[in-house]
Amino acid sequence: MKKIILIGFMGAGKTTVGKLLSREKGMQFVDTDERIVKEQGRAIPDLFAQEGEPYFRRLETDLLKRMQEDISPCVISAGGGMPVREENRRLLRELGCVIYLTAAKETILERIKNDGSRPMLKGGDLKQKVEQLMREREALYRQAAHIEVRTDGRSVRHVVQIIEQETRRFG
Repeated sequence: MKKIILIGFMGAGKTTVGKLLSREKGMQFVDTDERIVKEQGRAIPDLFAQEGEPYFRRLETDLLKRMQEDISPCVISAGGGMPVREENRRLLRELGCVIYLTAAKETILERIKNDGSRPMLKGGDLKQKVEQLMREREALYRQAAHIEVRTDGRSVRHVVQIIEQETRRFG
């Protein structure tokens, strides 16, 4: 398997699971948000504030296109909003096996409640924003995914084991 791409809502466990999965499989780990921050020399909240969300989403698309050319096997943690664009959903599916990590709203809220680095959650009631974004994105995540894995109530190691089993079936 060339690439395993983890998608899902912020706090679903993409980065945590991705790091362990990449170690277990001896593959490079790539966090798309971290890559964009490094390339742009600015934090994501700054990019959103200074350039706007559409600019950031274009950066994500450009990164996915470049990743198509890299034949190195890797585990990719995709930014939570990356699958929102139709083009990105198509590019993600072409890139490798896309795994949608899911978690209950309560789990997400618990995991992100003290994280002030998420521009999509700025201002207003956190619970309402999470509920709204989850509703808006769930179908889009499912359109992009080949496999769906629930993370809440499971250890990171257990989630990685499930992914390893499921990706064997995927090919």
